[in-house]
Amino acid sequence: MGVTCVSQMPVAEGKSVQQTVELLTRKLEMLGAEKQGTFCVDCETYHTAASTLGSQGWSAMVRSQLTATSTSQVQVILLPQPSQVAGIIGQTGKLMYVMHNSEYPLSCFALFENGPCLIADTNFDVLMVKLKGFFQSAKASKIETRGTRYQYCDFLVKVGTVTMGPSARGISVEVEYGPCVVASDCWSLLLEFLQSFLGSHTPGAPAVFGNRHDAVYGPADTMVQYMELFNKIRKQQQVPVAGIR
Repeated sequence: MGVTCVSQMPVAEGKSVQQTVELLTRKLEMLGAEKQGTFCVDCETYHTAASTLGSQGWSAMVRSQLTATSTSQVQVILLPQPSQVAGIIGQTGKLMYVMHNSEYPLSCFALFENGPCLIADTNFDVLMVKLKGFFQSAKASKIETRGTRYQYCDFLVKVGTVTMGPSARGISVEVEYGPCVVASDCWSLLLEFLQSFLGSHTPGAPAVFGNRHDAVYGPADTMVQYMELFNKIRKQQQVPVAGIR
């Protein structure tokens, strides 16, 4: 994969979410972009529950559960240090976001609030059931974006409708520049392309770019951007938005 920018597109005045999505995709097609299937990114929120286990108890418990689920092929690629996770577990109400991306069908991403990122295979969801004493699913928390993928030269564009339950909540736009893996080397190209179809709604550089600067960009960086986008939309949409059907 290359370097990706994820942003929110405001709903056009007097238009619904779907009508605005159609306007965006029409612009892309006029530029010469070609449809390349569909995509989906989803996110479910968990909060840490009160636990009587300390740091050592947590570490031992995680090791035992990973061992118990090894036959289900839960392969942890990047596991946070026990001390990092234990600090999060010790704070009741802290959030963890479990996410999936159709671009990585064999992976599951777990992002801790202001903390580390864990990448595992999709059977991580099984592990979450075993950790229900530590993480509890927030009610009606699932949010997702679905839409169409477009290829335009070296750019892959995904325009999606963000939904919570049956309701459309907003619009996501993801643009990936494939040939580059260092954000600072290609942001100017990404920005120029974004301006070509987003106009005045072109976003600034994602915060994750500044945090990594010359580091190699990875899938977790894209998921962090989606997590931030979903949280932003949740806060904006506490009440139904006029014009959305």
